[in-house]
Amino acid sequence: MAKNYIIEHMEEGMHDWCKLEYEHMVTVCGADHIYFTALTPNTLADMPETLVKAHCHTEDILTMGDRIPHEKVCLLDPASPHVLCPEDAEKFDYYLFGGILGDDPPRDRTGELRKLGFATRHLGEVQMTTDTAVNVTRRVVEGLVPLDKIPFIDHPEIKLRKKETVTMPFRYIAKETPESSPSTAESQTAGETPSSSKKSKKSKKPEPILPPGMIELLIKDNDTALDLF
Repeated sequence: MAKNYIIEHMEEGMHDWCKLEYEHMVTVCGADHIYFTALTPNTLADMPETLVKAHCHTEDILTMGDRIPHEKVCLLDPASPHVLCPEDAEKFDYYLFGGILGDDPPRDRTGELRKLGFATRHLGEVQMTTDTAVNVTRRVVEGLVPLDKIPFIDHPEIKLRKKETVTMPFRYIAKETPESSPSTAESQTAGETPSSSKKSKKSKKPEPILPPGMIELLIKDNDTALDLF
């Protein structure tokens, strides 16, 4: 059963990085299942068409109890003593995130929501971007995949250009690629031993799932930073 994901937007405006992450959530979860709350009037007015098709509210989550039952809301909180698990799908219909997560170092914006008394769960000790946290939650409560079975990559190095990389200070879901190596029988036919096939298979580095357009934005931001020197 599809669940709903609420992002309590906790800043004025919406920068490009934020827009890409939010658009990624809408693409993955579907606009009908994404709620953006606590939007200021100016932020709401400036939201792109890709986001306004989701549920957009200037009200905060606390004042929406008549539409969103608070007992059915789970706050994803790094400080929670309980890990999110597939069984939580039977308890909660809404999963609440403090946006924008992903500050480095973390500013504990979720602490503001923690005071409201919602049930809480955590997604591990490593900081995630908002879209990653939403995607991970969806895999656990809709796909019923335990957190420790989801493939992660921490602090990945992203290649921007031939000799230009940037290390991201967050945890991401690793892309799951189909087996590219030939079978043992095919390897032997091709003159490749099983051991060499296994070695080449291990040599490929996992890649993180990033929002579409993120690498281009990283290149732009990096170029802007260099222009300042």
